Amino acid sequence: MRRRRYGPDVVHRWEGNPIITIDDLSFRCGDIRNAGAVKVGQEYILLVTIESLEGFFSIYPARSADGYYFEVEDQPILAPSERGPFAIYEELGVLDPRISLLEGTYYIFYDAFGLPGYRLGLARTQDFKSVEKMGLISEPDTKAGALFPKKIKGKYARLERPWVGNNIWISFSEDLEYWGWSEVVMTPRAGFWDSNRIGVATPPLEIEQGWLIIYYGIKQTSSGPLIRLGAAVLDMENPQNVVGRTNVPILSPREEYERIGDVNNLVFSCGAIIEPTGEVKIYYGAANSCISLGTTKIEKIIEAYMESEKEF
Repeated sequence: MRRRRYGPDVVHRWEGNPIITIDDLSFRCGDIRNAGAVKVGQEYILLVTIESLEGFFSIYPARSADGYYFEVEDQPILAPSERGPFAIYEELGVLDPRISLLEGTYYIFYDAFGLPGYRLGLARTQDFKSVEKMGLISEPDTKAGALFPKKIKGKYARLERPWVGNNIWISFSEDLEYWGWSEVVMTPRAGFWDSNRIGVATPPLEIEQGWLIIYYGIKQTSSGPLIRLGAAVLDMENPQNVVGRTNVPILSPREEYERIGDVNNLVFSCGAIIEPTGEVKIYYGAANSCISLGTTKIEKIIEAYMESEKEF
């Protein structure tokens, strides 16, 4: 039976979705959430958030030679600290990693989740075999951190979503440890698909037009939140300025595996890869219960935001 193709979405689902489910693991777990993504040489690596049967989150590596078929390792590469200064802030888990290659090092921003709330954690690796935690680098109740892969005017830069306001902000640092000079970048838009809350999904990707980001937007409906993905392009030199933003989502929950799960009606990404052909592979969590793959072209995203009204 031929699969239906949904015209409204800029991103096309791979016909083999979902690419990682509970049935693909060699161990028991509660569920699967989101994954950071990176391509190292010819190897595709996902860092997958997996919930234990007890309800705690850890991050597991998955590897692939083609970007479609992945093997998930049976031991986490990032797990909650049980002692030391991280422990109280990671007591409930580490999750939603976002990977950026900067100055020859792979940096991983992740959400540290504890009884006091959320904070941003920073780790680094050279080989994705071992990871060093560097610090907790945000104020309380800050999530969705993503590091720019280049310095901006001599400073490190990141996108983030503080809980208050439901907006995307940019902050800067001289040493990756202490952050400031914060400015708001994007806000929810009344009446649009992203009217309730927004946050950065993927780390910024450098394209000819500026910094491409995939972001998530939430709209409250009578049956609960509807969580979709959109795209925006930020100015290359001054990324607090929005060059373009899609007025329509580029991916919406339509398939059963996106609509039914731990969180219904959710597509949520933490990582995307641009291939040399211009194809964009977006790895996304569906209903907080599996990992799926969507593909599109850079030009399709550019067309989508150019067709949108010039109101950001």
